[in-house]
Amino acid sequence: MLYMNQNAMNNGKVQKKPNNTKGKKAPTSGNSIFTENWVKIKSIKNGIITLPSKEMVTGVRIEPRNIFIMDDVQQENVLYALKNCYNTFNFEFWLIAADRPVDLSVYTSQLELMLNSNLPPAKAKMVVQDLEKADMFINNQVVDTEYYLLFKETSMEMIQQKIRAIITGFASCSLLASPVTDDELRVILDNFLNGGVRTNFGTVVLK
Repeated sequence: MLYMNQNAMNNGKVQKKPNNTKGKKAPTSGNSIFTENWVKIKSIKNGIITLPSKEMVTGVRIEPRNIFIMDDVQQENVLYALKNCYNTFNFEFWLIAADRPVDLSVYTSQLELMLNSNLPPAKAKMVVQDLEKADMFINNQVVDTEYYLLFKETSMEMIQQKIRAIITGFASCSLLASPVTDDELRVILDNFLNGGVRTNFGTVVLK
């Protein structure tokens, strides 16, 4: 992923090679809390990972769609449309599925406010049951699976063209796609490079 040096990884943790530049101290596990400080990444900004080689890695996030609730004909149509879509991409890309913890904090806060607003007993019971379900999801570390298509490029103009082509291609398959954010790129990196230790969730790469 992102052309990282596999020899720099040891026991699931990324080891940065010694820096011979005088006056600069290489980040260590004790003083660096960001994954990008551990690997050969220049910056993560505006939804783009910039590498020291001036190559840029970016892409789109794809909204999932469950085709298994469709009938056989609809499933075949979606798969055929996806096949045609991928065939229009004349560049190298990565398809990634990554698990991300579900954030229910806003939802549970709203339920707690409702519970404190003198609800009728029947409605209050339903709110309590929803809070219990939310606690169960949190305690069992329920995750959302997110899907991404990433690619590498050296030109901002080409990046914009490819992102437009990808979004249009997935739209033809009735799939919504949007440019990745800085936070989503960090989640992907943290998943792959830290082995899920810090975030406690894993990833799967689809080839």
